Amino acid sequence: MDVHVRDLRYFVAVAEELSFTRAARDRLFISQPALSKQIRQLESSLRVVLFERDRRSVVLTTAGKELLPRARRLVQEWDDTRNAVADAAARRAATLKVGFQTRIGRGLIPAVTARMEERLPGWRLQFRQVSWADPAVGLRSGDVDVAVAWLPVPNSGELSWRVVASEERWVALRREHPLAHLEQVPFAALADEPFIALPQDAGPLRDFWLAMENRVKPARVVGEASTADETFEAVASGLGVVLVSAGNTEVYQREDVVYRPVTGIAPSTLAVVWRTGDDRAAVEVFVQSCVSCLYPEEVTR
Repeated sequence: MDVHVRDLRYFVAVAEELSFTRAARDRLFISQPALSKQIRQLESSLRVVLFERDRRSVVLTTAGKELLPRARRLVQEWDDTRNAVADAAARRAATLKVGFQTRIGRGLIPAVTARMEERLPGWRLQFRQVSWADPAVGLRSGDVDVAVAWLPVPNSGELSWRVVASEERWVALRREHPLAHLEQVPFAALADEPFIALPQDAGPLRDFWLAMENRVKPARVVGEASTADETFEAVASGLGVVLVSAGNTEVYQREDVVYRPVTGIAPSTLAVVWRTGDDRAAVEVFVQSCVSCLYPEEVTR
């Protein structure tokens, strides 16, 4: 049976981390059981054992050491091929596909569109909303060319990004919620509140929007939502609360939901993200335009 490039990518991540946990959590944004299953399938396809593992360590076998440089080369060649094909298709259509998970707002798109028209006449931007369940915002699958996304994104080396905004985290509450009368909400007051969470597949991004780094006990998750619209419908119904970026409080205004700044937690970070090594002119212009539109004083690359 032919091996998928995805499985080789997973193998490289585990081989470089020598940890299924770190590879799954920090680089691939998938569950550890799912990663272990894919590695077992790869071993079955190749009819070899790639890792010697016990409760404390993961070590490459002789076969694993032989595969690693070849797998790296195959993954890189595939990425280069995909970029070349995408470049040819994009140049023919003069279209750059932009992924997003929440409405972008902030005046960014009109400004970037104007800069794109100035730098690349005849090109147009095509926007695609991607589910929260895809932590790579459509980039890994090739559905989009670039994305405007909230960090963290998978840190496997296949994605690159530049920060375009840092915003405080606020809380979205049903208008009748007991905390809605406060001007600011201490995070401690939210510790026992029911939360609407991103899907499990969102990985560390789910943890970030639950502010897990500030909790002493697990969040009380009462529901999951794959899109922002689903999230705010759940909040409006009284099912739970959710953390949002300050900028999105303007983008998602509703009569039945109120927003309050939260104290005691770190801000959120918005970034423009692309596939590492994708140095097409259209991608570079989009990235530079995003950064310079929100940080006009910065000299971009």
